[in-house]
Amino acid sequence: MKQLIFELAPPEPPAFANFVAGRNREAVAALVALAAGRLRETGVVIWGAAGVGKTHLLRASVAAAADAGRTALYVDDPRNADPGAAAPGALIAVDALDSADSPAQARLFTLYNALAAAGGQLLGACARAPAQLALRDDLRTRLGYGLVYEIVALADADKAAALASYAQARGFRLGDDAIAYLLAHGRRDMATLVTTLTAIDRHSLATRRPVTVALLREWLQRDIALDDGP
Repeated sequence: MKQLIFELAPPEPPAFANFVAGRNREAVAALVALAAGRLRETGVVIWGAAGVGKTHLLRASVAAAADAGRTALYVDDPRNADPGAAAPGALIAVDALDSADSPAQARLFTLYNALAAAGGQLLGACARAPAQLALRDDLRTRLGYGLVYEIVALADADKAAALASYAQARGFRLGDDAIAYLLAHGRRDMATLVTTLTAIDRHSLATRRPVTVALLREWLQRDIALDDGP
């Protein structure tokens, strides 16, 4: 069967406002408080499978912390962690903690201690809970000291409600038929669905037309390529 493949508009910068929390509301609320400087813990770790939005949340936390006037830095690879970045009150977000080799683990350990001394905080992301990571004992223990949250994917049954809620937050109504069409003709991961919905909203505003199945079909088919397989 032919599969529709379409080009998405450039995504919005990661923010708490464009992350559909679903069952992760408690974790997102904690990260909002972390970015605002309302948490005392030196370390906060989020973990979960690929594609659940961990990187989005790290970048959103850094953006929110910067907006609050804090020194904030996102580090995509623990090998790039720099203990010298531990400015007073800084928030340093380090992705893929579980990929840290021995030198990177040493830098993370030093960074954690430097942040603790400077009143800063380390936010980390990994695929498994800190207690299950193959890290040196002192680093693994410190990462487990603070708050630890599992980030879980939305169940399929929850995606329609999440999309409707996200649309409402953006100021437009998304009918059940439009949601069903979007789920049937696009990728089903929430990151792609939210990016698509954002682009549809922009198109709706530009054309001054409501978001209906007809508009969805028209917009999606602008850049459609038909993949017939091998």
